[in-house]
Amino acid sequence: MSKYPIQKSEAEWKEKLTEEQYRVLRQKGTERPFTGTYNIHTENGTYTCMACDTPLFKSTTKFDSGCGWPSFDESIEGAIEYIRDTTHGMVRTEIVCATCGSHLGHVFNDGPTATGQRYCVNSISIDFEK
Repeated sequence: MSKYPIQKSEAEWKEKLTEEQYRVLRQKGTERPFTGTYNIHTENGTYTCMACDTPLFKSTTKFDSGCGWPSFDESIEGAIEYIRDTTHGMVRTEIVCATCGSHLGHVFNDGPTATGQRYCVNSISIDFEK
């Protein structure tokens, strides 16, 4: 049994998400850099999980890191789960939605703000509410 409050079968996720959303959110894929809707996006509001609508990041925490994916310096408290990721010969910290377990991206300790964090998020993993 999953530890996440929102649970769906893989068939239900495939029905809800597009093929590309499913690949990134449920299979831990990555979108190509500089291609996502929210990479260069400056409206005020809240970024939510594309899979379950949970609020994840406030627009006031977004910054242009130049990495090709939306970047934030902190998440909404309790919205993110952090998982050690040793794939691809690296040690990183994967970030997933704490409500549904969907893959969002990774967080790095190289952010330029006072938090020192850079949440590097796949655009396709998030939605936006004004």
